[in-house]
Amino acid sequence: MSKDWIAATVKDGVIVEYDKKYLPLYLQKTKDFESWLKGRAIDSHRTNSRLLKKALRISSADDIDTALKVNAATITDTYWFKKDDSNLSYEDVRFKKNLFDKLALYGDPDSFNNDYSRTPELTNIGSFEKCWRLIDEKWWMYKGGNEKEYFSELFIYQFGKALGFNMAVYEMDGQYIRSADFTDGASMNFEAAAGIVLDEEDYSVNFRALKEQSFRCAEEYVKMTYLDALCFNMDRHTMNYGVLREPETGKVVSMAPLFDHNISLIARGYPKNVRREKDKLIDLFTEFLGKEDAAMQIFQSMKLPEINQKLIHTCCQAVPIGVDAEYIGRFILNGERQIREKVAPTREK
Repeated sequence: MSKDWIAATVKDGVIVEYDKKYLPLYLQKTKDFESWLKGRAIDSHRTNSRLLKKALRISSADDIDTALKVNAATITDTYWFKKDDSNLSYEDVRFKKNLFDKLALYGDPDSFNNDYSRTPELTNIGSFEKCWRLIDEKWWMYKGGNEKEYFSELFIYQFGKALGFNMAVYEMDGQYIRSADFTDGASMNFEAAAGIVLDEEDYSVNFRALKEQSFRCAEEYVKMTYLDALCFNMDRHTMNYGVLREPETGKVVSMAPLFDHNISLIARGYPKNVRREKDKLIDLFTEFLGKEDAAMQIFQSMKLPEINQKLIHTCCQAVPIGVDAEYIGRFILNGERQIREKVAPTREK
């Protein structure tokens, strides 16, 4: 289902008919319904996921069973599953509260004894301990980590915003970082890039596939890979970026706001290669521009503010975590210089 529209009919695990307008992009590409269900289940390797399943008396370790406990519904899209003889509606399965947020986030012992309740944590994917919280009728994702991870996430949000990029909102709330639900309660469907390119991370493949969706998506992809290169995001993969799609029409409107930067910059310590020489992410980005003329044109036409020490220092000051701001500035400026130097010869050809 998508809301109360039938997206597909599934028999014995096989899609026998479907409406492309409402069908998730991953299912359009693969028709693999079981893999789609498994991909919506909480990561069983997270310590608190095991506590959550025990509290909810979910004995099966099977990801499909876990997702189906909440009809495979999530916070960030309108897709869900129901049996033929079910009278459930979308209003019945969409999440309106979460009694297990503290258990999912930090293993809160008091939450363990809560009565059974439908919780979005069963379909809250990712390897970090996290949870959804509903605050003033808006969902927020809370995530655990260390100070360097928090700084990297918060700084890159501020830096990307300063460059004029479409960024998911991040802020501190007590000892945790939180990010606002950028789908606004699934008024738009977030669909990970895996639904378009599976697990193919090659920049050119992604760029061309997104360009087929819309030129705006292609522009935003170039901006994302540029920001990833500048800020040394080692962990970009096809599940942590994607597109926003209208539930009513199935139209891809844009790429989703950029999120998930907590394995970037200084998250794993201050990189020794501050000069950014032989930097693989910079090489990947500049080689990509060299191969794709359209991507090069997008990059050259981007209207950015001057990236200098003052701008970087301002972004550092906006983050309530102390770091070596002078190092951060040198690291990013050296990355920018390396990119411009590597792109210049290509531009002259």
